[in-house]
Amino acid sequence: MTLDPCPCGSDLTYRACCGALHVGARLAETPEELMRSRYSAFAKHDADYLLRTWHPRTRPADVDFEDGLTWIGLEIVDATDREVEFVAVYQTPAGMGALSERSRFERRGGRWVYVDGDVAG
Repeated sequence: MTLDPCPCGSDLTYRACCGALHVGARLAETPEELMRSRYSAFAKHDADYLLRTWHPRTRPADVDFEDGLTWIGLEIVDATDREVEFVAVYQTPAGMGALSERSRFERRGGRWVYVDGDVAG
């Protein structure tokens, strides 16, 4: 597991990249880094991390992971000081698909949290 590539697409291992955020060894320094770590948390089915990094105002009671859905790629389209636009590619038994979203982030208690996002088409 320590040499597994990070799902977010960086050239780092999971442990050196998003894994460090997932276990609380450090906090995301930018909205893009938080978004990448949240993508990896979806890929790893880490509901605790997703809920910890969700703004309390918009956070759901729990996170459901769709059976048979595997996240297979992430592309950052644009990143600003509070928003990240991305395309996440996934595979299901029925075929491949993509999720496009412009996500909004906010600093809260000294750390970045996901607020909400606009899903494209």
